[in-house]
Amino acid sequence: MARTFPDDKFERVSDDSHADIYVINTCTVTDTADRKCRQAVRKFVHRNPDAFIAVVGCYAQLRREEAASIEGVDLVLGTYEKFDIASYIDNLQKRTAPEIHSCETVDTDGFMTSWSAGDRTRSFLKVQDGCDYHCSYCTIPLARGKSRNPAVSEIVAAAEKIVAGGVMEIVLTGVNVGDFGKSTGESLGQLLESLTKVNGLQRLRLSSIEPNLVTDRIIDIISEGKVLLPHFHMPLQSGNDRVLGLMRRRYRREVFRDRVMKIRERIPDAGLGADVIVGFPGETEEDYADTYTFLESLPLSYLHVFAYSPRPGTPAAEMPGAVNRQEKEKRSRQLIRLSESRRMQFMRNASGEVHEVLFEKRGHDGTVAGLTGNYIRVMTPWVKGLPGSIRQVRLTTLRDDSSMNCELTDKEAQ
Repeated sequence: MARTFPDDKFERVSDDSHADIYVINTCTVTDTADRKCRQAVRKFVHRNPDAFIAVVGCYAQLRREEAASIEGVDLVLGTYEKFDIASYIDNLQKRTAPEIHSCETVDTDGFMTSWSAGDRTRSFLKVQDGCDYHCSYCTIPLARGKSRNPAVSEIVAAAEKIVAGGVMEIVLTGVNVGDFGKSTGESLGQLLESLTKVNGLQRLRLSSIEPNLVTDRIIDIISEGKVLLPHFHMPLQSGNDRVLGLMRRRYRREVFRDRVMKIRERIPDAGLGADVIVGFPGETEEDYADTYTFLESLPLSYLHVFAYSPRPGTPAAEMPGAVNRQEKEKRSRQLIRLSESRRMQFMRNASGEVHEVLFEKRGHDGTVAGLTGNYIRVMTPWVKGLPGSIRQVRLTTLRDDSSMNCELTDKEAQ
């Protein structure tokens, strides 16, 4: 979106600046996401009451009138229109009434290749959009349409441009990345193998992938290569088969267990994370206890825990057996504690190991943070030339902020 604005007329600035235009790209997967959108608009209106404010993306696609009703909003664009945002801003005058450009249905014939820019360490490259899964709690198919992707050759060309700009790590993103290839008769395995051959690309990371789409081939490709990073994030959602059925997920928990154990067998030190939803309609205390026991039995590195929130227009919103807020919060806290315990153990096990780390910008406290390939955040005192470089380090001690201290071990440090 940023690149659609002509460089001779617009300058991209940080979100804490007193800007003339604020573009808020939104999610609507939870009611928390909707609330954050409204909070962002109020924050930017307070910062500059005269600024032109555009709300775009999934929330704008599904709740266009609601988005337009937020005080201060001038423009509302859906998930397809947002990629042509500059053409909708012919002047920066505040609108007496917000303009809405959001199609009733999402255009699923085209694909807009996009990637993040402005960070020389890491770029997020979108390789897939839409979803055909229609889980009972999810609005994504409504907001983003059917699964689609560009050809492998087009993504490789985009990756070459990214690398030419000095970026060291590419993160592959999409709504359902594992479904890559439906539009073109290709596969995610083919894409990964092609991207590892991009000259100059040093690190390649998968974002999130459905457990039933993690093939043995994908695990083998990641285990055998130096460019692909040993990090898997798979949305489990529930460890109880009855609840998985209510969710209309396309697997049962033994599929998830099988994939976790296969990854651990092939890549023992891989970072392994999972998404879990608690308090889904009809989830009893016994169902939740079953999920907890199942997760406790798996060698995971961390969890992302979400309390279920009903989304209008989804089957789950009409299901009986709603779980009250206090119970959802209790279940969330328990799983978050389990996640922190697993994260700390994963880091303790890594103490003394040597890893390559991509370091990011200098922090306010005089340290520099970075990520290992298996997704451990590390910290070390700043030295010249460290930010934006990949260096070999030894992991040492745990910190209070869920990261680890490390010491440089490569030749440049000696």
